[in-house]
Amino acid sequence: MAIITISREMGTGAFQIAREVAKRLKYTLVDGSKIAELAPQYGLDGENLKRVDEKPPVYITAEDRLHAAHLNTIEIILLEFARKGNVIIYGRGAQDLLVGLKSILRIRFIAPFEDRVESFSEREWLDPDLSRELIRKSDHQRGGFIHFYFNRDWADPLGYDMVFNTSNMSQSAAIESIVAAAKDPRLKNDEVQARALIDDMILCKRIETELLKKQTIENLHFKITVAGEVVTLSGHVHSEAEKREALNVVANLQGVARVDDDLQVVNYKPYKE
Repeated sequence: MAIITISREMGTGAFQIAREVAKRLKYTLVDGSKIAELAPQYGLDGENLKRVDEKPPVYITAEDRLHAAHLNTIEIILLEFARKGNVIIYGRGAQDLLVGLKSILRIRFIAPFEDRVESFSEREWLDPDLSRELIRKSDHQRGGFIHFYFNRDWADPLGYDMVFNTSNMSQSAAIESIVAAAKDPRLKNDEVQARALIDDMILCKRIETELLKKQTIENLHFKITVAGEVVTLSGHVHSEAEKREALNVVANLQGVARVDDDLQVVNYKPYKE
């Protein structure tokens, strides 16, 4: 069940490479268009998808919590594709979302800023100054998304197995390198263990999503641990009512056989400036 993840800077030509690799390997390419196609089946409309896709939540208002819940929905879509294997996941922090899996090839595409500006301007028929602004904003947004959501430096090479500078390497050379790497036997090993791990990730995301949607639970200051059909909630809540609500939400989700309660009630007096 080989999985390839693609991290890219805007203007590197990464999509064309990913599309050709998917064609060569006969893998499914999961990009923004594929997610948009499937999102309505998960209760996520196009407007909300555009608002939250690869943008960090902040968990302050009810709207922010809904933002985070929508991000979880996108991740569930990605995880369900990953479970099937033979897939290329384009962007969306997939290399960090799938941390712990062995059957994954993590690719990153980079290039000098001005080279990307020139390439993007030519491809999209845009003024170079506008391209600079768009690329700068894209870098900031995508880097911020990874830093906020996964607590990792987007540019850290240790987060990837292969890094391609598309200013110095042709698309054909990059394609051949990725196709060869995808045939590494390690990517086909431990399929049963990998699927079990992804199943746990999916259930964890489903639980977190439902809890985020519950306005009666003020904050999510607790950890969700999934092992098969057993879920453990640990950390703290602000009242017994919140605790009962959280446990009830989890217990009623499909796929949950048992909920272990390790939640602590911590009372506090709200501070007002």
